[in-house]
Amino acid sequence: MSVEHSVVADLVAVLAAVTHGEPRVLTTEDGRALPSGPFELGHRSLQSGLRSWVEEQTHHPLGYVEQLYTFADSGRYAEPGGAAHAISISYLALTREAATPADASAQWQSWYRYFPWEDHREGEPALLSERIVPALRRWAEAAGSAELRAARAQRTALTFGLDGYAWSEDRVLQRYELLYELGLVAEACAADDAAARAACLPGASMRHDHRRILATGIARLRAKIKYRPVVFELMPPDFTLLQLQQSVEALAGRSLHKQNFRRLIEQQELVEETGDVQAGGAGRPAKLFRFRRGVMLERAIAGSKLPLARG
Repeated sequence: MSVEHSVVADLVAVLAAVTHGEPRVLTTEDGRALPSGPFELGHRSLQSGLRSWVEEQTHHPLGYVEQLYTFADSGRYAEPGGAAHAISISYLALTREAATPADASAQWQSWYRYFPWEDHREGEPALLSERIVPALRRWAEAAGSAELRAARAQRTALTFGLDGYAWSEDRVLQRYELLYELGLVAEACAADDAAARAACLPGASMRHDHRRILATGIARLRAKIKYRPVVFELMPPDFTLLQLQQSVEALAGRSLHKQNFRRLIEQQELVEETGDVQAGGAGRPAKLFRFRRGVMLERAIAGSKLPLARG
């Protein structure tokens, strides 16, 4: 088979952690790529192949892993002289950040380095109102017919929470895809077009489709923390309720109502006191809690909605 007609299956990992209240992702190539490698015949399964590649590149073992999505789009991956078509099989893995060895190419990065418009913990980012929303409005108005203008306006409103629609934390991929379509992210900007480069939004780019895959992983995790206790995979064995709240806020990119959050945790019986308190710090020592893993490992949080602040 000629190279022009070959297909490569690439295994890609979104390895997420929360450190000091910041969502983090493990990257390679100076932050421009996610850990990845080709599936080889010697691997017992796709997941074992992924674990092998990640541990080889990062020296970091994987814990919780689930498959995300298979990307098979042509044209947005290939490099000169490479395969004409590549399939990216992506996985989400949850862990706690550990120091990477000096000889490892892996680095932990805040995921808001790649998606600055997704962090609403301190309110709506100025980037949205100053650059993104005006660009979306211009794109909608530039459509050739009234019907298409209406369709574009509705798509932008749903995706970015405009015109009476609420901002949905889970639409990370849809927002990135729309910005890509408009040529506003670095991966879509023409390198030889100064005007296009100037219009590109802040946010670090990644090689191939890796930022798209990262967006998929963030969206999956944001959706999942609303109905399954996966956030505890990211927590240390003992933690305060404030640390737990800050971790959820970091992942969701939104602030939480403190009392509503604690009431939800208590109602779901997700944690129990350890009997110890957090050492150091000013003020009254905070109680330490642990996840009730034996009770909640597989149980969905019935009918819960995180108390996200909308103000």
